[in-house]
Amino acid sequence: MGSTDGGAFRRMLRKLTSDVDELDARDLAEDVEETGARPARDCACGEEVTMLGRIRSVELCPQSADATLKAELFDGTDGVTLVWMGRRSIPGIEAGRTMRVRGRISVRDGRKVLYNPYYEICQAQ
Repeated sequence: MGSTDGGAFRRMLRKLTSDVDELDARDLAEDVEETGARPARDCACGEEVTMLGRIRSVELCPQSADATLKAELFDGTDGVTLVWMGRRSIPGIEAGRTMRVRGRISVRDGRKVLYNPYYEICQAQ
């Protein structure tokens, strides 16, 4: 058995024994590299970034609160909170969607945040 067969067997075994979330994160991180987007783990406060990831959750503020829509974007390396001020909803912004976003990274309460990012909803791959 050649060395490439052993490597292929190890990769197959890792896929069979890995957690689904771990595999999904690895696939997302590979997509980020292929598109030239910036991995979230490498982004620092104040930088203008373009990121690609999947929305994990969307939070709609109650009617009595200021109009704000929040979504968590995960790119396989780290999560970033997207915040649209003055919006209660945006068509197409829902959990499970893949998006490309662009904006300036901020840090709030120890979490990375993009306020009012430019966004593009991508086709599922």
